[in-house]
Amino acid sequence: MKIAVAAVAAIIAIPILIGGVGKAIVSALFGTGGTEPSQAAIAEIPNDYLSLYRAAASVCPGLDWTILAAIGDAESKHGRGSGEGIKEGENYMGAGGPMQFLKPTFDGVIARHTIPPGGSNPPSRYNPHDAIYAAAFYLCDSGAQKDIRKALFAYNHDEDYVNGVLAQAKRYGTATVGTGDCNKIQAPNPAAIMAINFACGQLGLPYVWGGNGPAGGHAGFDCSGLTKAAYNAAGINLPRTAQTQYNAGPLVPAGQPLLPGDLVFYGTPGNVHHVGLYIGAGKMVHAPTFGEPVQVSNYRWNGDDYLAASRPTGDARV
Repeated sequence: MKIAVAAVAAIIAIPILIGGVGKAIVSALFGTGGTEPSQAAIAEIPNDYLSLYRAAASVCPGLDWTILAAIGDAESKHGRGSGEGIKEGENYMGAGGPMQFLKPTFDGVIARHTIPPGGSNPPSRYNPHDAIYAAAFYLCDSGAQKDIRKALFAYNHDEDYVNGVLAQAKRYGTATVGTGDCNKIQAPNPAAIMAINFACGQLGLPYVWGGNGPAGGHAGFDCSGLTKAAYNAAGINLPRTAQTQYNAGPLVPAGQPLLPGDLVFYGTPGNVHHVGLYIGAGKMVHAPTFGEPVQVSNYRWNGDDYLAASRPTGDARV
């Protein structure tokens, strides 16, 4: 059974980016590999683990990768937890590895199934590749295709555990509109599309402190100059600095998924030092700093000081 996925916004597409970047035909929200990762999944799951969850789910047709990811989160925080038995040894129940397999259970799985190449030889429950594929096989053996709750209960005989995994799986698979790709823009309204389209058309221009771009007589932009110009192209007037753009709001409530077109801010409420334009899939267009041109980057990274996001409206028109 696949976790249901909620639609969050209408999709509007445009055919051409400013500057001739290329065609922007919008693809479907979901790819062939099952549910697309949500913003929460992208932010919380290391890339190597995310790739493994998505690949391993394919050995059990009908099993969504979000179930594997939710188990990985519950058992080991995707291999980053500090509990006993995650990296070596065993916990008090005898479980080990990132998916917390008992040795007899793991040995039984690999006796019944061939773990694809890419892990240890012989397979090890401490190897993320082997453990995640083994979890997919085990869930399938336990009837995941017909009754995911029953399969999860076989994995861990605790109803609270089952409920927690299902809730986390839904969180990891709640799709948000947006591709993170300037060649395939998705956004919930025309103003956001126009703003993203403009910002993507400035890729490669230099960072200029106080820069307002070529139309403003400058070779490039600083961070807030880019976001202001982008929304100006959509007919929405923003204040000039990152701090005043943050103050203008309206802020996106904490915990609510971001949408393409949102402004993302960094710093503290009284000292906002950077702003970017979110374009979906965990990506933003921004003018980073001296020596770095306008570019697409991850909007979250280890050690960032992400503060909040705002969602400009059409109330203030130029």
